[in-house]
Amino acid sequence: MIQLDNLTKIFETPQGVTTAADHISMEVPTGEICVLLGPSGCGKTTTLKMINRLITPTSGRVLINGEDTTDIDTVTLRRNIGYVIQQIGLFPNMTIEENISLVPKLMGWDVKRCHQRAKDLLDMVALEPNTFMKRFPNELSGGQQQRVGVIRALAADAPVLLMDEPFGAIDPINREVIQDEFLKMNKELNKTIMFVSHDIDEAVKMANKIAIFRDGKLEQYSSPDRLLAQPETDFVADFVGNDRTLKRLQLATAGEVMETQVPIVKADEPLTQAAAKMDEYGHGMIVMVNKQHQPVGIITKEMAATKRGLCGEHYAGVPVVMKHDQELRAVVSKMFAFDTSWLPVVDADGRLCGEVSQRGITHHLGAKYQTKG
Repeated sequence: MIQLDNLTKIFETPQGVTTAADHISMEVPTGEICVLLGPSGCGKTTTLKMINRLITPTSGRVLINGEDTTDIDTVTLRRNIGYVIQQIGLFPNMTIEENISLVPKLMGWDVKRCHQRAKDLLDMVALEPNTFMKRFPNELSGGQQQRVGVIRALAADAPVLLMDEPFGAIDPINREVIQDEFLKMNKELNKTIMFVSHDIDEAVKMANKIAIFRDGKLEQYSSPDRLLAQPETDFVADFVGNDRTLKRLQLATAGEVMETQVPIVKADEPLTQAAAKMDEYGHGMIVMVNKQHQPVGIITKEMAATKRGLCGEHYAGVPVVMKHDQELRAVVSKMFAFDTSWLPVVDADGRLCGEVSQRGITHHLGAKYQTKG
């Protein structure tokens, strides 16, 4: 959807010539989010602004859906590209509905269509339309204003969205909520997004691809996982941080890493059967499930060796279970909190579907990129 072809910007000042963006070439496929990262002055915002010609390129091309934007007049180009900035930029004398409807009205949408679009978008970001449509920006919190700033950029249903540190001024709790809502919303809307950030954790969470800039040059362009696992230069390695392996825990879920062939017992099975299964699988514990295949207890090797009777008469409670869609960062946190090397994993109905272990997580992190390339 977005293709940058040797995009270059040179600024001439009384102090000399500065190359802010130096032959930047990259492609962002339809429906993907690309986050531009790098230190201040590295060229990421300049690159973003050249896409909608807020900054005119010195050379190179921008293509959107295969069309060279050089041949599109600036007003038409900008109306067809959503743009969100950190400072939000809502018009204080307009209601929220009027702010959202501004570009659609300029594009000739009728009043009924604009009203419905504003209503639908407010619903998407958990702002009740009947409550917020007629309010003015100063009647909203900072986080609520930022949500409106994001959906205003989506109002005309442009296929491309540019975002310049859109969540940077929001407190951490609201930022995470808005990020989650935004990702959920884009699954439905399927916009192609380029996004400037200064936060590597935000980039890892939000992006399909990350572009690292340094002194106007594109240093590395790859998936978040590959960027963290295989930084291509010392600069990239330093920028993403020494804890880059831990950051990768955000990029996989318990369901992706769990072992599905795990032993189980039921309450009416003898402890000797539990002991035999633990020996067979080399486990020190085994999960006891009920008739719905939900984990209800744990049998340890010591219990099976020292007690007699049925599993349902001798078991410990399950300290914690992980849902299959929870990220590995949460799994590892629970492992440390409960001093355990493995945890049962359940599906959306609470049925046991596998177990995740420290060894399995370590294998996943180490085995994914055994060779470069």
